[in-house]
Amino acid sequence: MDVWSHDRWGIPLPAGHKFPISKYTLLRERVQGRVTVRESEAAPWEWLAAVHDADLLGRIRDGELTVREQRGLGLPWSEVLVERGRRSVGGTLAAARHALERGLGMNLGGGTHHAGHDFARGYCLFNDVAVTTERLRREGLIERVVVIDCDVHQGDGTAQILGPDPGAFTLSLHGARNYPFVRIPSDLDVDLPSGTGDDEYLRALSDALDVALDGDYDLAFYLAGADPWEGDRLGRLSLTKPGLRARDELVLSRLRGIPTAVVLAGGYAPDVKDTVDINEATLDVILGLLLGA
Repeated sequence: MDVWSHDRWGIPLPAGHKFPISKYTLLRERVQGRVTVRESEAAPWEWLAAVHDADLLGRIRDGELTVREQRGLGLPWSEVLVERGRRSVGGTLAAARHALERGLGMNLGGGTHHAGHDFARGYCLFNDVAVTTERLRREGLIERVVVIDCDVHQGDGTAQILGPDPGAFTLSLHGARNYPFVRIPSDLDVDLPSGTGDDEYLRALSDALDVALDGDYDLAFYLAGADPWEGDRLGRLSLTKPGLRARDELVLSRLRGIPTAVVLAGGYAPDVKDTVDINEATLDVILGLLLGA
């Protein structure tokens, strides 16, 4: 199996910053030898412009984000940040193409679901799922898509871009009392209380999948966020590592027959190795499905 990584573009961050930049390199190093890791290419600006506001893209490209936009993004601007963001999108696009050929594909990053048409926030510069959807449609490879977002935070940017799209269904399963505090409705939002735990989470997810998958799709995106974990700094849903693996097994088994691109979204464990453990377990589930096919 091929997977895609853009960890070589490591953005400079101040000491103590919450964004776990090291997890991407640690994960790549952990999985090398088990899969073929390919370097993501940068998505061209014109592909981004088919989804994102031209003025916003200009400010991102030229380093002219307003102070408010910089604060909302939560990452200091740099040329390497922009390059990294474009390559994150490129990795999801490559993973989706791989999925269309092989059934499953994976980006060791991506899931930038807080980036909307005219805003970049929550550590998300460009919306990889939306750009990939638009590009593959333009190439005539897909029409209908479903997004299964299991990051602990609601996917407001994806909801803004794809929510009104009749050819897309957006499901977000997330903590009710968590970022973003002003929501943009998905097709189906499932707000879960703090401390939900494995069993209740899996029941809610199964019910939500019944609704989301009541249709025919050419491609699925699965945002396998590590941040619902009980030890995560930004998550409050109290899932265990076995519970998160069971979540991956449930989602990916229900998506059998639909080409699926898996992206990793958030994960903010105090010890980054815990996030890497959860991400690697997601890959384990994918490989198990491929070997059992």
